[in-house]
Amino acid sequence: MQVKEDINEIRPIEKDEFLSEIICLKMDAWRLVQICAVRIEDGFELSYTFCKEYRMVTLRLITKEQEEVSSITQIYPCAFMQENEMKELFGVPVRELAPDYHEKLYRIDRETPFKEKG
Repeated sequence: MQVKEDINEIRPIEKDEFLSEIICLKMDAWRLVQICAVRIEDGFELSYTFCKEYRMVTLRLITKEQEEVSSITQIYPCAFMQENEMKELFGVPVRELAPDYHEKLYRIDRETPFKEKG
């Protein structure tokens, strides 16, 4: 993946190129900084932010409500907490998540409290 010289780049990404871009970042020694889920009309906006030296790149993936997203824990093991969180709080279907807390990460009163668009 070619990252611009900007200090902070936000790049929209398609689902079919998502995992290959994540692998390229890992091979080029980029660190995973955060994963953020936001509810949008009919789905989710998922932002995966990576850092290297003083540069940051965010891969922005738009998904439909029931569309599965591949876990990146096989590439970045530290992603498991944030992926469990977006699954439990927003209802994002994450495929091959390991470890999967099966909606038991938080003690919450209702299932997927941030799934509904406010």
